[in-house]
Amino acid sequence: MSKFAKVTIATLGGLALAACNDDSDTVTIIETPVEYEVVLKNLTNGQPISPPSLLLHNTGALFTVGESASEALELLAESGDASEILSDTSFILSSASASGGITYGTSTSITVSYTDNVKYLSFVSMLGNSNDAFTGLNQVDLTDLALNDSVTYQTVAYDAGTEANTETADTVPGPASNAASSDGTAGEAFNAERDDIDIVTMHPGIVSSDDGLTTSALTYQQKFDNPVMSVTITRTR
Repeated sequence: MSKFAKVTIATLGGLALAACNDDSDTVTIIETPVEYEVVLKNLTNGQPISPPSLLLHNTGALFTVGESASEALELLAESGDASEILSDTSFILSSASASGGITYGTSTSITVSYTDNVKYLSFVSMLGNSNDAFTGLNQVDLTDLALNDSVTYQTVAYDAGTEANTETADTVPGPASNAASSDGTAGEAFNAERDDIDIVTMHPGIVSSDDGLTTSALTYQQKFDNPVMSVTITRTR
């Protein structure tokens, strides 16, 4: 993908203002959306990060540390597929997705908007060279972010707790497992069976074959420290 990619998406929602002219029956519709530009940078040495999907919402949360991951989060954390998260219209007001993943050391800019003020911005993305590691922002409060103001967050890695961290070539879907597998194919992505502790925790990190896990498809290059991403949110409208 390019060093710096940008995507925008049309917002969901209704009309903000209707004004009537005294001299005619013409109604003028004026939309007054809020808009945020979000720049996301991959800070890792060897972890591709799946395409981020930004969500604007007033209620709900994507995950809670110490509780079981939803099926939608499990799918994302094991395969990078955000489709089930995006399909939950019960709380999502608007969303915008990057066209591709973020490779290490590169950035992506995404613009997301809505036709009225919103309270939260959230996203989750998978760390591709892992079993079920993910990162993201959960319920970032936007209510005090004024026009043209920016705020920067650094995100950490979480473990979805849905798949054991075996790091083997047949269970890691990222490019590192392609190189390590006998036939050059990626490992399994999503598996509905949960064989780990089944609660979301902070990720313990990659062990790798270089540190003695002889069955691991990963090396020191896929190891990571927190933070794993830098995220800057700017209100542009």
